[in-house]
Amino acid sequence: MTKNTITRLFGVALTLLITLTCVGQRSRQPMNLPKYDKQKIHFGFVLGINNSNFRYQAASNLNYQDSVYSVTPNPQGGLNLGILSNLHLGDNFDLRFMPSLSFVQRQLNYNFYYPATGQAPTLVKTVESTYLELPFDLKFKSKRIDNYRLYVVAGFRTSIDMVSQAKVKEKDPDIVKLNRKDYGYQVGLGADFYMPYFKFSPEIKMFNGIPNLLVQENTVYSNAIESLRSKIFFVSFFWAITIVPAIND
Repeated sequence: MTKNTITRLFGVALTLLITLTCVGQRSRQPMNLPKYDKQKIHFGFVLGINNSNFRYQAASNLNYQDSVYSVTPNPQGGLNLGILSNLHLGDNFDLRFMPSLSFVQRQLNYNFYYPATGQAPTLVKTVESTYLELPFDLKFKSKRIDNYRLYVVAGFRTSIDMVSQAKVKEKDPDIVKLNRKDYGYQVGLGADFYMPYFKFSPEIKMFNGIPNLLVQENTVYSNAIESLRSKIFFVSFFWAITIVPAIND
């Protein structure tokens, strides 16, 4: 998924949400779950897909690193699933905690050049991660219109790579190692749809990692890179139910 594709996706989602708002203002429907927002705590689960990439910075002397003259990150798709805990803070704000598992895959295309032979092969390195994620989000909600409302979220995410090889002492020249821990900020937008027995919420979100994940081991593949930072897009679907009894009117 390219940057232009992602930009268009966000544009389509925003247009859809604005259209839903306009339609909701013209028609009134029977209200589902009328006391849902009077309840303090909600639980649920989330399923989704992700598109993962790196924010990449090349080594300052890249053209002289073992015949590697360029490196190109290539985003790949993955899956994520989690458990939702939502604390109602007021009419317009919620606090969400959503421990999740994300199965992430990214690629690095190493472009070589050998002047003696004129050959310019490309070698693809796949970097896989299984993240245990602990995100906290503050959710700002619009006024409810019939059976839906719009929202934006912003928060902080900490991730632990369960399959990281960063602590493996043996140096493997064929592996691009990443640090086990990652953290960063995330922003997104979505819509809550109040169904007869639960609330359904599609959401688009972007995560930017802060630390440099690359483990430098003085190999052909690590020497060509100065830093690798996470850049992940999530498309998630939430199903939330009520467990705590409603507050009296």
